[in-house]
Amino acid sequence: MAKTSSVERNEKRRRMAKKFASKRTRLKAIATDEQRPLEERFEARLKLAALPRNSAPSRVRNRCEVTGRPRAYYRKLKMSRIALRELASRGQIPGMVKSSW
Repeated sequence: MAKTSSVERNEKRRRMAKKFASKRTRLKAIATDEQRPLEERFEARLKLAALPRNSAPSRVRNRCEVTGRPRAYYRKLKMSRIALRELASRGQIPGMVKSSW
């Protein structure tokens, strides 16, 4: 089980990224538009830099929904390999059986 503070910090980042998503995309569009004047693009970059760092989607870490583990994460299942194996061994994932050869 991951530390509760780490999981909560990541959830806070997820909420902030969602909250500032529209503002961030609008500023990025202005900053990368070659048709706009240089001063306007530079001002958009400054406003983008003034946004909270944790509002950037790249700072959100994929974590297991079951344990909070940050590594060995399956995106499709939203859980780590360890939690997946544990649930599969208990028979709680339909159609998944432990392999043997």
